[in-house]
Amino acid sequence: MELKKIALNDIHESLGAKMVPFAGYNMPVRYTSDIEEHNTVRNGVGIFDVSHMGEFMLKGPKALDLIQRVTSNDASKLTDGKAQYSCLPNETGGIVDDLLVYRISEAEYLLVVNASNIEKDWNWISKFNTEGVDMTNVSDEISLFAVQGPKAVEALQSLTDTNLSEIPYYSFVFGEFAGAPDVIISATGYTGSGGFELYIKNEYAVDIWNKILQAGKSQDIKPIGLGARDTLRLEKGFCLYGNDIDDTTSPHEAGLGWITKYTKSFTNSENLLKQKEAGVTRRLIGFEMIDRGIPRHGYDIQNVEGEKIGYVTSGTQSPMLGKGIGMGYVTKEFSKAETEIYIAVRNRALKAIVRKMPLV
Repeated sequence: MELKKIALNDIHESLGAKMVPFAGYNMPVRYTSDIEEHNTVRNGVGIFDVSHMGEFMLKGPKALDLIQRVTSNDASKLTDGKAQYSCLPNETGGIVDDLLVYRISEAEYLLVVNASNIEKDWNWISKFNTEGVDMTNVSDEISLFAVQGPKAVEALQSLTDTNLSEIPYYSFVFGEFAGAPDVIISATGYTGSGGFELYIKNEYAVDIWNKILQAGKSQDIKPIGLGARDTLRLEKGFCLYGNDIDDTTSPHEAGLGWITKYTKSFTNSENLLKQKEAGVTRRLIGFEMIDRGIPRHGYDIQNVEGEKIGYVTSGTQSPMLGKGIGMGYVTKEFSKAETEIYIAVRNRALKAIVRKMPLV
């Protein structure tokens, strides 16, 4: 299957990015090194092109009803200009996808979904659209830039009249940005270092990318690839769909009870409520390595006797901690913070310890 190309594909190649296939798209994984790019975002400011993400517009008097039907969080709590993290539960106890829900107005919402799940999510939501909600998949028309890091406001403020420092976390505005009209400027992010996500029509994407790099020069802004995005989100304990959550993991097992609200009924809510009340048998944990070694997706997690108690879902070398960190599912009795566990790396059992998330 031919890889899809984002609007800035040629620009990333000209910047020397290493391009890799990711979720069906040709995407920049790194420009220099993952560690250098990671530290740029933690300490300064970086710009990610995440235009592979999916965007659906839902409009009409029944839009909220549909969102309430398919998502686990309570979207009725949203007001205009607010966003919410949520998930789409499936009918068998797992998760179709995790997503962001943006309330533009009482009858208009933007859903932002993972690139690998665009078609799957579209079909899933459509299946429950029995009340004629106007659904539009605008994924191919929108470029998405994430400008992340403690210096994001300084780097971007000269490009807009919107006071960026006044946008609260998980809120957004429509504003003119770098000469483009109706840009969604959203104070969300996937790095835990603050910053903004900018939803831009493709025709403005090249111009805005260049203007951001120019405007952020004195803050030493750099383009950042998906490699550093992964290490940044892992240090903060943010789930990655396909690794830490999937069609077989429930929101309660994944520590996402906080986005699972039983103030309404939604897909499989009865069974999920029973699971919540009975208690889960396994939990997603964060851990850091005591012994030297890097945990990787799929490695077994063992107890001191060498018996398998779970598996690693995500793992890396943490640039901030200078040691291996990871996330994984373990049986409930091993899920408490400070519990000693072992990661099976090749033929060795390396000691690790369960930590409360975020890990950094």
